[in-house]
Amino acid sequence: MNFLSSVFNKILTQLDKKRVNKFKTEQALKPNLNSKTLVFAHRGSKSNNPENTLAAFREAIRVQSDGIELDVHLSLDNELIIIHDEKIDRTTNGKGLVRKMTSANIQKFDAGSWYHPNFADEKIPRLSEVLKLLTDLSFSGYLNIEIKTDKFNYPGIEKKLSELMTESKWPFIYIYSSFNLQSLKRIHELEPKIEINYLTKNILHLKKRQEGILTDFITGIHPRRNYALKHPLLLKASNRPFRLWTVNQESEMRKAFQQNVAGIITDYPEQALKIRQQIQEQPK
Repeated sequence: MNFLSSVFNKILTQLDKKRVNKFKTEQALKPNLNSKTLVFAHRGSKSNNPENTLAAFREAIRVQSDGIELDVHLSLDNELIIIHDEKIDRTTNGKGLVRKMTSANIQKFDAGSWYHPNFADEKIPRLSEVLKLLTDLSFSGYLNIEIKTDKFNYPGIEKKLSELMTESKWPFIYIYSSFNLQSLKRIHELEPKIEINYLTKNILHLKKRQEGILTDFITGIHPRRNYALKHPLLLKASNRPFRLWTVNQESEMRKAFQQNVAGIITDYPEQALKIRQQIQEQPK
């Protein structure tokens, strides 16, 4: 516990208090915060729809998720492609690396039947198609864009992403996250006012991850849920918002809500929202 305490103190003392307070003030002006844990639909509502498809994002909006999380890669023709894996093999009837295929070729494949035959018409979407869907459905929550550069760097992906996101005013609030600290640094340089979140499996074990927490431009931390929930002092020690992934068990949802973390990222947004409502309605 002494080691943990020393790291917590280090986190607190090395944070730029001025920047954090300014960030917290800005966050207070955004909708749906009101001191409650926000529910982010992981890759859309992937528990009952094929992940990272328009169907999954549509379902996330239908159940009134506070936020939507998705993953972005870069195709051979420099299109921003929404898929979790570097290959299309697991979630389509095709094969190949996203970075070695054109977007047109990627969208020839069925991205829904692997989940259920009813989703046979689903394709791997471009980010532009997702943005259009969210706009058409008047989504006003958070869009968490994970930059998937932890295995391949995708040169230019940050610039391409920033150009798309800054060309319009969106009805929702968008934020960025990544395991790759250099990617986050590049996107911060392009968009210094946008929230930047560092993804990590744990926080204290590797020097690189500690640097991620202490880096000035990192405004939020997205740790793996089992590690974070085992160390509640860590959640209280930092002024930065913590959003935990991937919180799918009811017991862990309740624990996260009771600890009032900033957000959870879950495959079961509808269930999580119901549990949160139950907790909020309990006599205090």
